[in-house]
Formats: sequence, C-alpha cells, structure tokens
Amino acid sequence: MKVLISGASVAGPALAYWLGRYGHEVTVVELAPALRQGGYAVDFRGSANKVVLERMGVLEDLRARQTGGTAMRFVDSADRQLLRLPPEFAGGELEVLRSDLTQVLYEHSRSAAEYRFGDSIASLEQHGGGVDVTFESGAASTYDLVFGADGMYSVVRRLVFGGGLVTHGGYYIAGWDLPNSFGIERDGLMYNVPGRLASVGMDHRDPAKAGTMFVFASPELTYDRRNPQQQKDILRSTYAGIGWKVPALLDGLDDCTDLYFDSISRVDVDRWSDGRVALVGDAGYGATVGGMGTGTAIVAAYVLAGELEAAGGSYAAAFAAYESQLRKPVRACQSGGGRTGKFLAPKTRFGIAARNRLLGTPFLLNQMLRVGEKVSSDFVIRDYEVAAQRQ
Repeated sequence: MKVLISGASVAGPALAYWLGRYGHEVTVVELAPALRQGGYAVDFRGSANKVVLERMGVLEDLRARQTGGTAMRFVDSADRQLLRLPPEFAGGELEVLRSDLTQVLYEHSRSAAEYRFGDSIASLEQHGGGVDVTFESGAASTYDLVFGADGMYSVVRRLVFGGGLVTHGGYYIAGWDLPNSFGIERDGLMYNVPGRLASVGMDHRDPAKAGTMFVFASPELTYDRRNPQQQKDILRSTYAGIGWKVPALLDGLDDCTDLYFDSISRVDVDRWSDGRVALVGDAGYGATVGGMGTGTAIVAAYVLAGELEAAGGSYAAAFAAYESQLRKPVRACQSGGGRTGKFLAPKTRFGIAARNRLLGTPFLLNQMLRVGEKVSSDFVIRDYEVAAQRQ
C-alpha cells in the first residue's frame, strides 16, 4: 500500500522501517528542515524494548552510542549532598541522546522510505478509495493509509480527531545548553525550592559543555510555542530571587538558540484510529517526560506494522488489534508521567524532605527501579514475520 507518515522523530522512522520491510510504499513528511538535533537523553527498559530493538537490527548501534546514564545528586545551596540516585534510575538499561536515536532510526529506515523534510500536512480528506492529502508546500497526493507520528501537538490528530486532547499535568519543563563553567563532572546536580527544580549536568559528548533541566509547578500558561524570548522571560520571572547556581544558569539563556520549553502533559484520545488514519507514539498517547514514551513508541510502531501485515492489509482489523493489544500497557506507562513533576519539584519543603528521605532508603529505591521492568512485561511481543509465513 501507499502510506504516509507524519513525523520523523522516533515513532515515524520506526514505523517506516517496518512498513518498508513488509513491502509498502512509504513516505515520511517532517516539518523540520532536517533531522532534529538536541533534546534530552532517552532510555529503554525491560525485555519488550530489547526484543524490538534487536529485531530492527539497531540495538548494537545504540549500545555503541549509549551515555551510561547520569547519577542525580540532589544538593543544598552549599552543594552538600542530600540524596544521590544511581545512573540507572533515570537512564534505565540503555540510555542514548535523542538526537543519536533519531539518526540511527533514520539510517536504518531511509532505504525503505522517502523522507520529505521542510513540509507538513495542511489538510486531509478520507474517502472510499484512500486519503487525499494536501501539503503546506502545495503538493498533493492520495494515500491508502496515513499515520500520525508527529508528537504531542500532532497535526494529524488535530485534523482528524480535533483539539482539546492534551491534559496539562501542572508542571513545565525547560532545558538549554551552556558552557560547563561550573566544574560539573559525571553526576548531575539538582537543587530544589518548593515547586521548582534547577539542575545542571555535563554534556556526554563534550565535557566543556553542560545542559540544564528546569522543572516548575504552574497552572497552564498562555504563551507562543514558537517564541523563545517569551519562554525565556517566563523562566527568568519564575526563578527570580533563587540562589545556588540559578542566576548563572539563567545567564546562559542570553546566548541560547536551542531552548526546549514545554508543559508536562499527556495525550488522552478515546481511540487511536479513524478510518484510514491511525496515531502512533506521542501523537496518540504521549506523556512529556517520565512516561516511558520512547520505548513505547518503538514497540507500538512494531506492533502497528505487524498487525497490518498479519491482517493481510485489512487496516480496520489491524488498527483494532493494535489498540486492543497496547492500550492497557500504554496507559500504565503514561501514568508514570503524571508523577514526574511532583517527584522532581515537590511543592512544599516537607515534600522535598520526604522524597529525599524515602529514596535514601535502599529498599524503596530498588522497588522504584523495578517499576519500568514490571510495566514493560505487560507488552506482548509477537513475531509477525513468523506468523505471516504460517498463513
């Protein structure tokens, strides 16, 4: 079939790889002019992630690029340690930079798909013979199927499923790069005041560089997602008057050209498909951070393409099987994202102290480390190629 995928981050290239492998004619359209760079490190946990990465042939490539994780060291205003969490707490079993993951997925899928950068879907209309798509560039074509793999603010979801499907989680997250003038080595340093976190860690590629992560509690804000100056003003206002390294970290905003700023939110969609259109990854069930979204997207792309293969191209049956199989474990992963802001930036001094005390207990820390493995075990990974050979 002739298929269109919107989005070239994680879910899109992973889906393109499998659909191309099964013989479909695949086009991937991406708004950005090239593969996106930057972004935080992402991690994989549990057997399901490992199985799919192995079957894609990318596991060893990713292991060659793994960061090794970064320990999280919570400190007071004098840099005295209050709590240290080991690298595997945030980094899982395998952690890589998002840009490295995107590059690897692109390299493994580009022979199976046509990538069209610097364009986006402007409109689409379904009918009995396919989906008519018009692009922002003015080009137009008809596809048998369209997949939205274009993130939390998915164009495909908006056009087909409507708006109002992103739920604000009560927190915002931001990050930017700056020179490592703080003497940061392996551990990332985390500093809290009620409702706010400021942190800085060494760049995994270049020790002379550092990266920040700021998380703060806030009602939903009105701002322009394409106006970084407005976002910088929000950060300066929110963190005004806080000590530690915060003033110097905020000074790094002056020369910042790659600011990441977003709400900690989740996508809630009643169904993941409508006719010939289906959502995969963050577009259908995203959680900004802490929801195991990267591993989920990889597994979901594998299952979606596999179910389409197993159904012999019957997309309605395939989409129903895809959602039936994944909705429960995906929702379990998403629920973790709802706790991330509260964990990183508790709203009271008591909450900060309680987190530090509880996670300083080895038993409780080990229990939390097992959560990702437990959730991952809920994913059932079929061998679709074997199943297809038996038909």
